[in-house]
Amino acid sequence: MPNLAEAKRILEAALLSAQEPLSLADLKRLFDGQLGPDTLRRLLDELREEWSGKAVELAALASGWRFQTRPEFQPFLERLDPDTPPRYSRAVMETLAIIAYRQPVTRGDIEDIRGVTVSASIIQALESRGWIDIVGHRDTPGRPELFATTKRFLDDLGLRSLEELPPLEEIARTLELEPAATQPAANEPAAPSQAGTEI
Repeated sequence: MPNLAEAKRILEAALLSAQEPLSLADLKRLFDGQLGPDTLRRLLDELREEWSGKAVELAALASGWRFQTRPEFQPFLERLDPDTPPRYSRAVMETLAIIAYRQPVTRGDIEDIRGVTVSASIIQALESRGWIDIVGHRDTPGRPELFATTKRFLDDLGLRSLEELPPLEEIARTLELEPAATQPAANEPAAPSQAGTEI
């Protein structure tokens, strides 16, 4: 078994090279189970402290640990890759907010809250992004699907759990400030022409 200083360097190398967050179970495999979870957490905390104040930080997320750029540097990094990330319509974001704050919910629950029909393309956009998934079926006639957010949703927002979501009132204010989209973005499906349907 490596000494703790070497073990910390191995953790650092694994986390810097990983494409996805690594769980404690993943990190434990680096040492053939010879390091316990408490020791791993202590080494991770030491690594996080050593990287504090740098442009990159070690973050604990819902699905594990990863190195990530600090948020204040993101505007500069976006200049290197000017392709704009996909923008989602107000309807997609409202649907995501309902699922995040009220989960698990059915499509009917979402429609009751929003007051409009939820098109299949909205659900597909969120599923293809990996932000929501079907977690079961409600025990009512028709057994409608129950939707909930995923660990990837939390990871993409830099959160460890749903308790870290901002207050719902803050989300509502943000949605009020966003102008309603007049046409969908390039990566967003076009709205169907039926009345009462929105994306």
